[in-house]
Amino acid sequence: MVEQTKPIELHYWPTPNGWKVSILLEELGVPYDLKLVNIGAGDQFKPEFLAISPNNRMPAIVDPEGPGGQPISVFESGAILQYLARKFGRFYPTDERRRVAVDEWLFWQVGGLGPMAGQAHHFRQYAPEKIAYGIDRYTNEVNRLYGVMNKRLQDREFLADEYSIADMACVGWIVPHKNQGQDLDDFPNLKRWFETLNARPAVEKGLAVGKEERERLNLAQDKNAQSVLFGQRAR
Repeated sequence: MVEQTKPIELHYWPTPNGWKVSILLEELGVPYDLKLVNIGAGDQFKPEFLAISPNNRMPAIVDPEGPGGQPISVFESGAILQYLARKFGRFYPTDERRRVAVDEWLFWQVGGLGPMAGQAHHFRQYAPEKIAYGIDRYTNEVNRLYGVMNKRLQDREFLADEYSIADMACVGWIVPHKNQGQDLDDFPNLKRWFETLNARPAVEKGLAVGKEERERLNLAQDKNAQSVLFGQRAR
């Protein structure tokens, strides 16, 4: 395993996307410095953050010991997971068939579970008007995606057979399942997987990073924070 002598900078806020990276770093056991990006206060628009994450979204990392011994910054949670797993040679197979399986489920999360669950959260919790069509559309789509996971997990312990970055990418999006209008008892295989992951010490630690700050923000009640987060346009 590669030895990391200088801490990796983790630019982070405790959300399902942020949790992906904090979980992986805890699993890897490599040193990291936490740089909180208060998304409710607009930290994501600061020039120093945009320099490493031009999409004004966290998480992002800066690895002072990147390729060739030179610093590298990485934005987008899926890209960060792949980079770290490749660098440290864990949770991402080198065998091509097995790696393809991990990539399939990683991109399934990035392109499906995350965006759809995020929309369910928005219409169910944050939208100033309760629009039935939007609530039903995204609640039902998340239900469908949970069903896809449940079927996948009926004959295997983890999404790509062995525990991998694909599981780490997905688990944080299942944490707020009640806010998405889902009941895990309807998905017994998914529920078993979720409980298995939550029993891992590194997952528990990764999910706890920044917990107090998340609770203080209380996005569901903070209208100023919602105005920062929602309705952005090109600037």
